[in-house]
Amino acid sequence: MSKEETEVMGKTKEETEVHMLGKEEETEVDTMGPTTEETEVDMMGGKEETDVEAELTEAEEEKQPIAGGGEAGNGDAAAFIPEKNGTSNVKVHEDDKVEVKFTGLSKEELMRVAGTPGWVRTRWTLLVLFWLGWLGMLLGAVVIILQAPGCRPLPQMSWWSSGPLYQITNIQAFSDTQDLKGVEKMIDGLAKLKVKGLVLGPIHDAPGDDPVSLRFEDISPEVGTLEQFKSVLTAAHRKGISVVLDLTPNYQGTGPWYSNSSVTTVAEKMKSALVFWLNQGVDGVQLLGVEHVASVVPSLWADIRAIVQNATEENSTKRVLIGVTEKTSAEDVSNLLSSTGVDLLLSGVLKAGGGDATAQSVQHLRSSHNQNQLAWNVGDRTQGHLASLVGPPMVTFYQLLLLTLPGTPVFSYGDEIGLVDEDTMFPKMLWDTVDPMQLNGTLKEETDQRFNCRSFFSALSALRDKELSLLYGDFVPLFNSSSSMAYLRTWDQSPRYLAVFNWGGAVERLELTEPGLPPQAVVVLSTNGSSLTSTTSVDLKALQIGPAQAALLRFPYSPA
Repeated sequence: MSKEETEVMGKTKEETEVHMLGKEEETEVDTMGPTTEETEVDMMGGKEETDVEAELTEAEEEKQPIAGGGEAGNGDAAAFIPEKNGTSNVKVHEDDKVEVKFTGLSKEELMRVAGTPGWVRTRWTLLVLFWLGWLGMLLGAVVIILQAPGCRPLPQMSWWSSGPLYQITNIQAFSDTQDLKGVEKMIDGLAKLKVKGLVLGPIHDAPGDDPVSLRFEDISPEVGTLEQFKSVLTAAHRKGISVVLDLTPNYQGTGPWYSNSSVTTVAEKMKSALVFWLNQGVDGVQLLGVEHVASVVPSLWADIRAIVQNATEENSTKRVLIGVTEKTSAEDVSNLLSSTGVDLLLSGVLKAGGGDATAQSVQHLRSSHNQNQLAWNVGDRTQGHLASLVGPPMVTFYQLLLLTLPGTPVFSYGDEIGLVDEDTMFPKMLWDTVDPMQLNGTLKEETDQRFNCRSFFSALSALRDKELSLLYGDFVPLFNSSSSMAYLRTWDQSPRYLAVFNWGGAVERLELTEPGLPPQAVVVLSTNGSSLTSTTSVDLKALQIGPAQAALLRFPYSPA
C-alpha cells in the first residue's frame, strides 16, 4: 500500500469516528430536548427509518466486497465500502434503546374505526339486546304482580276504634295538683300507652238534683278553668289523642236526667251546651241514661244526636256519641245500640260471667254490629275500677281480653296499674316515681305489681296499635266451655293471633285442630310466665292453660 492510500484511509477513519460521535451527541440532545409528544412521534418514526436503513445496509453489504482481510471482487487487497446516501453503520448499544409504549388511538382514528360497518352492526346488536332484556324484566314483573294474591283493602275505621279510651272520671283524684293542669302534665305518659281517646268528667257545674242550677258551659271551680281545659285539648291533640267530654247532667244526683218532668228542660239546655263545647274543640260527648231520654223525648234526642254526630264545614272530623247503660244482657245492649243510635255503648256485658257466657255475649254482639260500634269495658264511674270488680290477680287477664276483642277497649284511670277502690269510688291515682329496687317489704311488692301490670298493658296496647290482625282482623271463635274460651284474629296475609282464656280454678286442656291452624304457635304474652313462657313454641293440639290464666299466641300467615 502506498503512502497516499494509507493517509486517505486514516483520514476516512477519523472522519467516520467524528461522524459517529456527532451522531451520538445529536441523539442525546434530541432525546432530552423535545416534549413528550414529540419524543413519542420521533421514536416511532426513528424506529421505522432505522429498520429501513438496516435492511438497505444489509442488501448493500451482500453486493459490496468485504473490507479488511477478505478478497475483493476485483482482486484489490482492501476495498472501501462507501456510505450510501450519507448513512453509516452505527452500532446501537442495548442501554441506548428506548422502550416504545402504546398510547391509544386519536379522536380522528376512533371516529374512522367507529364508522366501519362492523362496529355499526355491533352497536345496533347490543342496543337491541339491551331493550329486549329490559322489556323481558318488565313483563316478568307484571306477571309476578298479576299472579300474586291482592292485598285486602283496609276497612274504614273510626278514630275511637284505633286504640283504647281512657276515662278520668274524677279530676281531683287523678293528679297531685287535683285540677286540669295535672291532667295536662300526664298527656305524654298516656300517649306512650297508645291511648287514642281521653274521656273527661263530668266537670261542669251541676248541683245535685237541681236542674234549674245546671250550667253545662261552666267548669266546676274545684277542677279548673276553661283556659286550663283548652290547654288540655291542645296538649292531647298534639299527641294524637282525642278528647271526649262527659256531659251527664245529674252526675251528682239521682235518676236519669232528674225526672220525667225535667227531661225536656234539661235536653233543651244540653243542645246549646253541645254547640258550645264542640266549638271549643272536643271530639265527642258521653252521656248516662241515654235509653230513658231516647224513649221519653225522642225528637229532642234526635236533635242531640244530630248536633254531635253530623260533621260540619268547620269540623269534618267525626265526633263520637258514647252512651252508658247498666244493662248486662248482650241482647239488651244490642237492641239499645240500634234504638238509641249512639256510636258506642258502655255496659256490663262482660261482667255477667266468664267462659261460655262471655263467648256467647261477644259472638252475639259481633254478629249484629261492626267493630266501630262495639265497646268493651269492665267497670265505669258508677261501678268502680277493674281491680275492684275482678280482683287484682285478674287485672292483666282482662287487659288481654279487652285489648284483643274486635272494637274499642275502654279503661278507667288506674286500670293500667290495678288500682283498687278501697274506701271510695274514686281512689287517688298512684304515680310511682321511685325505683322499686330502692324499696323493701310490702311497699316494694305492691310497687312491683303495679310496674308489672303497667308493663303488660303497655306491651299489649303497643301490639294492638301496630298489628293489623288485632286492629282490623276478623273474629273467629275457636273454642268455649263453661270456664274457657279461645278465638282467632286474622287479617289478610298478616300474622294471626290466637287468644286463650281460662276463668276456672283448674288447668284446662284445649285441642285446637280447626282447618287453617298450624300444629304449633309462639307465645307472645302470658299472664302466668311459669305456665306459658313468652317466645316459646306450644302444641295447639294439646294446649294447656293454667287456672285464671290468659295468653296471646302468634303464628304466620300460610296460603291455603
